[in-house]
Amino acid sequence: MTLCSQSPSGGSDRAGRLPLSRFFSQDQRPAGEKSEFAAPRPSRHPPGFRQSTSVLCLLTFVLCLLVNGCGYTARSALAPHLKTVYVKPFVNAIDLTQIGTDQSRFPIYRHRMEVDLTNAVIARYQFTGLLRPASAERADTRLEGELVEFRRDALRYDPSRQVEEWRLNVVANVRFIEQRTNAVLWEEGRFTGDATYVAVGSGAEAEAPALDRAITDLARRIVEQSVENW
Repeated sequence: MTLCSQSPSGGSDRAGRLPLSRFFSQDQRPAGEKSEFAAPRPSRHPPGFRQSTSVLCLLTFVLCLLVNGCGYTARSALAPHLKTVYVKPFVNAIDLTQIGTDQSRFPIYRHRMEVDLTNAVIARYQFTGLLRPASAERADTRLEGELVEFRRDALRYDPSRQVEEWRLNVVANVRFIEQRTNAVLWEEGRFTGDATYVAVGSGAEAEAPALDRAITDLARRIVEQSVENW
């Protein structure tokens, strides 16, 4: 019997030869011959795999944008030749007779507060690493200023009108100078650092630690201004 390929009609051809498909099962077809009834190949991945992968890729892309957009350093805001800073000791110009509070309780005034601020600014420069503290003779820039105000304001009262929470404000005037030319690169008046603390109740604390936080906050603001915003 003569074998042949199947005719379009599915039966034998005019010469009476039978189609090859009659002699092979679906799994025994010659290589290269495909069945129109072949079942689709099962996926090796669980349902929803493609969608989950797409979402993961999108999240990765967004994360990269955030890192590249927000992860900059402030070095680009500084002239390339400005690498060191001399922090001149702050001057205490606070008028003790004008220390204000909106309640009868007089705020604590810390002796040598200007020294604490000077040390906090130096520590902040060391922490950021954007300008290295140096001596007056070797520094590229100079930071100087004076404390001008120390104030305490009430934030919250209890039903008996006793102050529950206070805000401390430490205020300074600051200048940032290039040493070689003695040019003022920027000057800002009334820089303010602040901190709050609870005075009564289970969460009460002394005023001194809050003052430490206010001085640290002022130092942070000063350093950020000197390396980023001029």
